[in-house]
Amino acid sequence: MSIKYQEILQEIHEEIKPFKGEGQIATYIPELATVDPDKYGICLHCFDGQEYTLGDYEEKFSIQSISKVLTLSLAVSKIGERIWERVDVEPSGDPFNSLVQLEYEQGIPRNPLINSGAIVVADILVSILDDPKEDFLKFIRSICGNESINFNPKVAASEKATGFRNAALANMLKSFDNIKNDVDTVLDFYFHQCSLEMTCQELSRTFLLFANHGTQYGGTEQILPRRLGKRINAIMQTCGFYDEAGEFSFRVGLPGKSGVGGGIAAIYPQQYSVAVWSPRLNPKGNSVLGMKSLELLTTKTGYSIF
Repeated sequence: MSIKYQEILQEIHEEIKPFKGEGQIATYIPELATVDPDKYGICLHCFDGQEYTLGDYEEKFSIQSISKVLTLSLAVSKIGERIWERVDVEPSGDPFNSLVQLEYEQGIPRNPLINSGAIVVADILVSILDDPKEDFLKFIRSICGNESINFNPKVAASEKATGFRNAALANMLKSFDNIKNDVDTVLDFYFHQCSLEMTCQELSRTFLLFANHGTQYGGTEQILPRRLGKRINAIMQTCGFYDEAGEFSFRVGLPGKSGVGGGIAAIYPQQYSVAVWSPRLNPKGNSVLGMKSLELLTTKTGYSIF
């Protein structure tokens, strides 16, 4: 029996209304504080070619930490399993920008989706790409099929001006010899990757790659070896929501990744990818309405990876 996704999205939109106004927009990155906190958009791409949308799904927003899945994928596509020599694959259980955990574990980040791990991945890309920022954009544009995707220079500059803890993480990584390049160069790339702007529609289309085991949806190119695509999905499942990954697995049951811009991207392998955006965040840094929407999606459809 086919699932009536558009009707389900409409139902979700009605049922989350009591939760509107809950949570706070991210203000520690000043440019993010200028976004309308009441925006809401969702887009779901199915493997049968259908697209289902609602709300502000065509409005661009800063994807922030969702970009960590994309830089990880680019790095893995270039150096394969060697990446795990410099970053682990365990859930952190601590805040995503913890200095204490990084020092305790002697400069090996717990996973590539916390800040320290993503900074190591950024360092790897700075080492192996001729023009890291432009090459990263080309990679994303190719997956999404959209040449308009770009960084937001104001957001990148805002992150640089206030990114003292990220600078501390990078310098600690450098002290453990887990950063090979100039710290400022690595951080410049990291701040730009986080400033990447996409719509729910573009983000959902991009994440079809992970729903399709590393093969570009609609084509035949194997961008990621199937075994590595599987591992990235596993990391999203266990590490994709800061120190609330267990809660997301419990309530939603899909691999995914959130960002403090209010976005969440998630996948149901061989079925669909979905992206939702709502800027108000819970205390863990995840979108209040985004988390609730995806919980309702898997509840109403009856399908999750579990």
